Amino acid sequence: GALVVTLVSVASCVIFEYLIQKYLFKREPTIADGSAILTGVLLAFNLPSNLPAWIVILGALFAIGVGKMSFGGLGNNIFNPALVGRVFLLISFPAQMTTWPVAGVFPLTYTDAQTGATTLSLIHFTKDIAGLGPSAIGLTGGSLGEMSEVALLLGFAYLLYRRIITWHIPVAIIGTVAVFTTIMYLFNPTEVNNPLIHLTSGGLMLGAVFMATDYVTSPMSQRGQLLYGALIGLLTILIRLFGSYPEGMSFAILIMNGFTPLINIYIRPRHFGGR
Repeated sequence: GALVVTLVSVASCVIFEYLIQKYLFKREPTIADGSAILTGVLLAFNLPSNLPAWIVILGALFAIGVGKMSFGGLGNNIFNPALVGRVFLLISFPAQMTTWPVAGVFPLTYTDAQTGATTLSLIHFTKDIAGLGPSAIGLTGGSLGEMSEVALLLGFAYLLYRRIITWHIPVAIIGTVAVFTTIMYLFNPTEVNNPLIHLTSGGLMLGAVFMATDYVTSPMSQRGQLLYGALIGLLTILIRLFGSYPEGMSFAILIMNGFTPLINIYIRPRHFGGR
């Protein structure tokens, strides 16, 4: 199922970007830059592995057509296109987008998978205490990119080693979530779960490492990135603890995407040699 959803998402994003640029904008397609492929992979990582292909295609169309090309293409989009596609599907198809296959159960067809609740759903609706082990190694339900925290941390280490991203945004998000949930847990341990549960469940690590660090939609300065990441972490926990929706990472990133231009205006990098 994961393979099917990923291939359909990537192919759809590439095709839609080509068609929009070629026949709607009347200009040479730029799919060779790989950005459409990346959007397709990130969109797939935000989807359940049993999502029907036609819904994946609609999400790709919205991600590319509305989230990216309506702003002028790569480098001009205000919001992360993959998250735009995910939120559109979440609002349009809430039942399908919140039905996750049980990990380790392999059905004959990917859409007929046995389904179960995620860790955050158990915490939010039943207050059940979930263990750390399943979330760490991918034995709990969820979207493709949020199941294994170990795999996400390995990806984080690789991106840092290759200097593709910096540590500022991920560390600010994770640190803010850790501090805020620890304070809430100390004051009300019966209602607020262990902070480690919040750090290792849901889309927190996926969003912090691979979504919030998008070059186009995140601030340019290091101080701006720290503020940006801290506010994403704070919004995520406020939605999780006080909202009606168990997960808040996607909404928090999109909200802060909208504030990125203001952060760039008021927190500017210092000019080399200037005062």
